[in-house]
Amino acid sequence: MQNLTELPVNASSHNSLSVIIKVCVVVPFFCIFLCCIAVMLHIFASHRQFLESPRYILFACMLINDTLQILTSVLFFLLVMGQVKFVPVYCVPLLFISTVTFQNTPLILATMSLERFVAILYPLQRPIAWRLERIWIVILSLGLISGITVIIEFSIGESDPAPSLLSTPALCKMVVISSSPVQTLFRAAVSVLFFAVVAIVIFSTYVRILLETRTMRQDRMSVSRAMHTVLLHGFQLLLCMLAFTLPITENLIVLHANWLQEDVAYFNFFSFVLIPRVLSPLIYGFRDQHIRGYIRKTFLCCSNKVRPRVRGKLPGNMCAS
Repeated sequence: MQNLTELPVNASSHNSLSVIIKVCVVVPFFCIFLCCIAVMLHIFASHRQFLESPRYILFACMLINDTLQILTSVLFFLLVMGQVKFVPVYCVPLLFISTVTFQNTPLILATMSLERFVAILYPLQRPIAWRLERIWIVILSLGLISGITVIIEFSIGESDPAPSLLSTPALCKMVVISSSPVQTLFRAAVSVLFFAVVAIVIFSTYVRILLETRTMRQDRMSVSRAMHTVLLHGFQLLLCMLAFTLPITENLIVLHANWLQEDVAYFNFFSFVLIPRVLSPLIYGFRDQHIRGYIRKTFLCCSNKVRPRVRGKLPGNMCAS
């Protein structure tokens, strides 16, 4: 898992103004993202046609997954900025959620690409696993796979940790409960495996759809949209993989700029963890013309409600869906 739980902290080097500025940048940015996600989830819950499409169900799950990931990352950031310490056992649930959601994102992207592939090749008779009543089993399976790998990682550490390690308050960091070389190697291997498999799935799906367009007499417009959607999933995967560039960018910044170590870590967190995770679901959501239309209606409805009613009542169909 790549988040600010790895942020190095030196109390003597902290500047109150610097901490305030960092918090004032991250928190509003996160609140705007949370507002957009809440609007999209409200749209999904309010319109039945979205809940009857496996594609939109998977997208809603991705929204919830990425929101949990960003929420835990920002929470860790605030705890580190405030120098708040906990007994490690209280940090385990947050670290578990953060790690599971981080690893679950590429699996969801691969599933969404496969769903587009199935929708193009089998428009009338989908395989059982991709039907509406079974898609929830696929989603639960993805979460189960991610959860099992995290449980294994937490379990292969020291079998008899020191009592002081479990009772002494400390900053919530992954290193507190996953510090052994075996755990580090296992975490890196699982992440690389997940992202490599997903990259192969997305690439092969795109190539297969591209080849099928030459033989299919289906609507070329829908096939073209499916290809663009799969490409977008590849771009989303690249955004997620930016988190793995943190060691490289940190070394480059240290070599070419005279920054404090905590400033380097903050820059990496904001640029390569927070922003990509925020942009990934928003780009996909605002790109979809159906979701975009409902978002526009929602904001127009809200703006009309807060506007002073000097001209009488609003038209009854203004906020209709």
